[in-house]
This record gives sequence, C-alpha cells and structure tokens, in this order.
Amino acid sequence: MKASKPTRLAHWTLLLAGVAAAVLMPLAAAKAATPAELLAGYTKAAGAPASAERGQKLFTTQGKGDFEWSCSTCHTGDPTKLGKHAISGKAIPPLAPSANKERFTARNKTEFHFNLNCKDVLTRECTAAEKADVMAWLLTFK
Repeated sequence: MKASKPTRLAHWTLLLAGVAAAVLMPLAAAKAATPAELLAGYTKAAGAPASAERGQKLFTTQGKGDFEWSCSTCHTGDPTKLGKHAISGKAIPPLAPSANKERFTARNKTEFHFNLNCKDVLTRECTAAEKADVMAWLLTFK
C-alpha cells in the first residue's frame, strides 16, 4: 500500500505545533526554578558572592517607608515560622524554603514579591546583591 503525502493542512499543523512547543517550553522553564537556581542568578547579576550575614541584616533592619517596617515585621525574625501581615493580619506562610517547599520555585512570583516588599520596606527596589544576600540567608535554615 502506498503511503499518502501529507496534506497541506497536516503540514502546517505539524509546523505550528513545533513552533508552539519551541516557544512555550522555554517560557514554562523560565518560570520554574529552585531556590538555589534563583540564588545563583541573583549572585551572577550582582557580580559578587552573596552574604547570608548581610541578608539577615537587611531582613531585620527597619526601612524608611511610611510604616518603618522591616521584612521581619510581617515574616517574623524566624522565617521558618508563620508570619502575619502587619496591617491586614492575614497569615503569611513561612518564608524559608526549608519550612515551605512552595517558596522561591517560580522566578516571576519571586521577582513580584521582592519588588513589592522592597518598595514597601525600603521605598525602592532591591538590588540583585540584596536579593542574593536575603536568599543566601534564607537557605541557611534547615
């Protein structure tokens, strides 16, 4: 039996499926991450090694925003514990990846929260070095 030639529609369908896979798979991979991968990315962007000591200091230092918060105001001084939003009282799951496996597993979500919280606490965006330092400190919790 003679194999039939693929129709033009089938050809275009296969081509589009290949293009979609080539575009969508990297996008999904860019969003998924591990805390160690995020730390490595921030460290590379900073151009210097991360410091857990600096990360802890940044996390607990009172910022200059309207409320003079620190990160620990809502996340507590022990990021393995449940936190509570200072205004709404809403519970905040632990920040340390060792206590919350969902933390720092999506690049876009991590960036969103760093940007939001840095602006609230520091009244500016955090630098890549500051993000690396905080991540390095959070990864010290076992």
